[in-house]
Amino acid sequence: MKNTEIEQQNQHLAYGWNSDWEDKLALLPASSRHLSPARVIAQHSHSYQIMTPEGEHTATVTGKYEFNAMLKSDFPAVGDWVMAEKLPGETRSVIHSLLPRQSAMIRKAAGSAVDDQVVGANMDYLFLTNALNQDFNVRKMERYLIAAWESGAAPVILLTKADLCDDPEAFADQMQSAAPGVPVHLISALQDQGKEQLLPYLQPGKTIAVTGSSGVGKSTLLNWLAGDNMMATQGIREDDARGRHTTTHRELFLLPGGTLVMDTPGMRELQLWDAHEGLEQTFSDIEELASLCRYRDCSHDSDPGCAVLQAIDNGTLEAKRLHNYKKTARELSHIARKENSIAKKAKKASSRKNERKSKAGAWDYD
Repeated sequence: MKNTEIEQQNQHLAYGWNSDWEDKLALLPASSRHLSPARVIAQHSHSYQIMTPEGEHTATVTGKYEFNAMLKSDFPAVGDWVMAEKLPGETRSVIHSLLPRQSAMIRKAAGSAVDDQVVGANMDYLFLTNALNQDFNVRKMERYLIAAWESGAAPVILLTKADLCDDPEAFADQMQSAAPGVPVHLISALQDQGKEQLLPYLQPGKTIAVTGSSGVGKSTLLNWLAGDNMMATQGIREDDARGRHTTTHRELFLLPGGTLVMDTPGMRELQLWDAHEGLEQTFSDIEELASLCRYRDCSHDSDPGCAVLQAIDNGTLEAKRLHNYKKTARELSHIARKENSIAKKAKKASSRKNERKSKAGAWDYD
């Protein structure tokens, strides 16, 4: 094997290519054999940066791809593996298809329209960050956990800026009670504290997405993990601990140790998408209590024999946690109803497209 071929193979391995992806590649039809797998490392308004066997390319999707896409989540996102075709003599490619995702964090797209948006794809871990300042919010983190469990990636909670807090362990205990079974780590990039706790996740070829509100220190965290100033950082407003949007687009970085880290723009509010399994996993304690209620359809309001209300009365369950659970369940049901309506319309539109294509083909044949 030539040195250039070895370098190209090593480059793919560095960006997370492994035997699982080889298996997916083998299932593609013969018509895709002329295409090469590439990983999306940055996403812009109308284009992508992808890492191909020949290096980094700018890429766009084909017209056919765009025509067939029904939702935003059908398009490539940072972390995706795509099948791309290099344009002759250029450092540009066109994307023909998307390899099936192993995991994906999805939220409702901004705006009134019912559509989804992929925050990141094919992550092994999701670092959910919350700062130990005025922005500390257990209820907000519960929403992130729902999306994380739904994604298929393993959630890990990082409580950043631990140096700003007099009793960080007390905050960690609060968060742990709201996140059963999820690792919670106290860290301070400024004081270089807690990095050793993160080493088990920082393995070569593994992909980590870092997400959270603006101002929690995601870019600072990335620089700290890399041991270099890879990302620009900004301060926060001291009066309310609100951060400025340092990161303006999603991007995948290869750290010196071989770990891939995805930085995402800060979110004022995470609007959930279809995430009923994530809801059950995040509130597994309430789900378990509900199974002990006298009535199967217990509303946990004033029903007799309600094990959930009994847990609140005896202090083993926080009333605010139940409120957030019920509020989020209503929100997801509302989204599901809208999504079903959109799906029906999309199915009709797709049928009309196919009908027009069929008629056009028949006309051409005649």
